[in-house]
Amino acid sequence: MIPARGGSKGIPLKNLEVVGGRTLVARAVETALAADGVDLVVVSTDHDEIAAHARRAGARVVARPAAIAGDTASSESAVLHVLDELADEGTQPLVTVLLQATSPFIDAAALARAVHRVLDDTDDAVLSAAPTHVFTWREQDGRAVAVGHDAAVRPRRQDRTPLFAETGQFYAMRTSGLRSAGHRFFGRVGLEVVDPATAVEIDSPDDLAIVRALAPRFAAQQQTATGVEPIDVDALVTDFDGVHTDDRALVDRDGHEHVRVSRADGMGVKHLRRAGVPMLILSTETDPVVSARARKLGVECLQSVEDKAAALRGWLDAHGLDPSRVAYVGNDVNDLPALALVGWPVAVADARPQVRAVARIVLDAPGGAGAVREVADRILASRDRAGVPGVGR
Repeated sequence: MIPARGGSKGIPLKNLEVVGGRTLVARAVETALAADGVDLVVVSTDHDEIAAHARRAGARVVARPAAIAGDTASSESAVLHVLDELADEGTQPLVTVLLQATSPFIDAAALARAVHRVLDDTDDAVLSAAPTHVFTWREQDGRAVAVGHDAAVRPRRQDRTPLFAETGQFYAMRTSGLRSAGHRFFGRVGLEVVDPATAVEIDSPDDLAIVRALAPRFAAQQQTATGVEPIDVDALVTDFDGVHTDDRALVDRDGHEHVRVSRADGMGVKHLRRAGVPMLILSTETDPVVSARARKLGVECLQSVEDKAAALRGWLDAHGLDPSRVAYVGNDVNDLPALALVGWPVAVADARPQVRAVARIVLDAPGGAGAVREVADRILASRDRAGVPGVGR
């Protein structure tokens, strides 16, 4: 169960903030669905837009009553409300997981281990925790008092037995024990130790900035561990300069500009056309080289566009495309509004940091050196995996 109310104060509608190209609530749902042992994901919310994002990500939604949607309502109250709703339908889960959408880097494998520790009767409740070697203190009667260590002894970090900090990422609980105790810590409590680097929790705008900066790193680590992620979309939209080119231009003495493009990119576009994937080049550039390259590739082109988001909306509407099923590839800050519209915001390897921070995928290839080909290959790989006919490669 993922609690995702709409009334957060520090960051309004925090659960709809985008990290790594997906809203926090969508990231949480996708992580839970990827965990072995999880059969049903439920989002408890009092907000219609959060509910819509949760459903699109694959969750069931339970409307949270106002009485348990305020700042002082406990997470347990929301969990127990969901369990009551499920019980009325005859569903009695053996294990209940409380998962926080405000922790965007949860490891699905760690979550699965916690679930199975309860299923296997090793523990009654398991919480995610990160090891820490920090020397902690508290104030008592105006004096500092050491907590968890002897202040007179200062062993090296590697010689200290670590303490563990509760991360708040997830809690796996035997449902019967949760109902009896009314809270998440009961019986035999175990720790599922997670990487401290993943334990960032979003409570403030500064936290949000930090996780956005970290998102490309975690995405790259996941790709290294699991292989290249296919891009499951129905259409592709790209910027021109910095995506089809290396963002440089040669200018002759008459003021004519020349750019360099990749033949590999051209072959990727050819494969997409054969597969029937619509494609658009969307550019603010006024030089006719953009439309000339688009004609060469045989794809649609909109250039001299000041408002990329408005132009993209118009193109999507004209083609009857669902924005969540579209990829946009960009490299610079003028791409940010368009990237925010689609379900698959993609950044080239040498994109500006602001673009990398909002991207769902950061490509291995830089602009003008195979980035478009890489996107095309990932789109076609997704279609191959799904058995879509007519790829034509």
